[in-house]
Amino acid sequence: MRRIGTRQCPFRPLCSLAMSLFGRRPRLTPELNDHQLSKLTKKLTAHGFSGQLELTAAASAYAPLVDRLLRDVGTDWDRRCHRLSVLAGTVPRTVAQAWLRQRPKDASLILLSAWMDLLQGRREGALHDPGALIARCHQAIEARPDDPTPWTVLLGTLRTLWRPQAEVFPVWREIVARDRWHRAAHLEMLGYLSPEECGSHPELLEFVDAARSRAPRQSPVAALELTMLVDRYEATVAAGGVASIGAERRWSRPLDAAVLDDAVTYWPRPGHLVHAAALADLNLLAYALVRAERLRDAAGVFQAIGGAVTSWPWELSGDPLKEFTYWSDRSRDR
Repeated sequence: MRRIGTRQCPFRPLCSLAMSLFGRRPRLTPELNDHQLSKLTKKLTAHGFSGQLELTAAASAYAPLVDRLLRDVGTDWDRRCHRLSVLAGTVPRTVAQAWLRQRPKDASLILLSAWMDLLQGRREGALHDPGALIARCHQAIEARPDDPTPWTVLLGTLRTLWRPQAEVFPVWREIVARDRWHRAAHLEMLGYLSPEECGSHPELLEFVDAARSRAPRQSPVAALELTMLVDRYEATVAAGGVASIGAERRWSRPLDAAVLDDAVTYWPRPGHLVHAAALADLNLLAYALVRAERLRDAAGVFQAIGGAVTSWPWELSGDPLKEFTYWSDRSRDR
């Protein structure tokens, strides 16, 4: 477990207790501040759903709620993608399968099933049946041609399979033709174009520079450049050797520091970031400020976050809740 300027604090359990007593207790919340989504995921994860009869009953009871949750967002593709991604990571697989048996032509349920298979494949290191997964993506595309989300799941599938750019970029163009600043798709491409995957440093920088120069300041891809910087920082640390010893100094370089300066000036302001994953971007900013040893700047960001903790990037340094709580407390002490 890696620390910055300090050894592991023996009082972290007390820090967690203090947070629970005197402030909003940090909690892992993939749904972020989407209260409708939060209510549904809590209901879905509160039951074990054992036995075919119970599964059938659950499918009948909850499928309309999922349908309404996704229908309510209309063509807000950013919100729709966020809700589907969270459901894909939280809905019990048996329940999703029961839903699909009841509604085999439902575009949202087909897409949810595909996304769940993609997440499972990434966790296990290999996709179980790539052909079937790709087929479901195309089935969802045909069912709702205007939706960029199934194209995004297809993009993630091709990325996981390390497919060549000649296959990936046409899918990318389909997405941005439907939603120019689609956050999830940009993050998939950011990973795909990294030198660790199927790209290179020049390609990565070109991609990020193009988005930065064209995207509105408050767009859902506002954190794309900072995500790249955190990824590069973590890659340097993971590589070990001499370069990793002074990894924190990366954040004092003029260009990197300017990214942090701009983000800390605007992002925490109420109403500045309004996309579905805005709190995830604030978590990223707080983490980067901690790594840059800018705890005073981080204090306002932690305050804007409240207690909504995302697993990434805090999990890179240990238990996400403990890391978040510890550094939040440290920032208030500065």
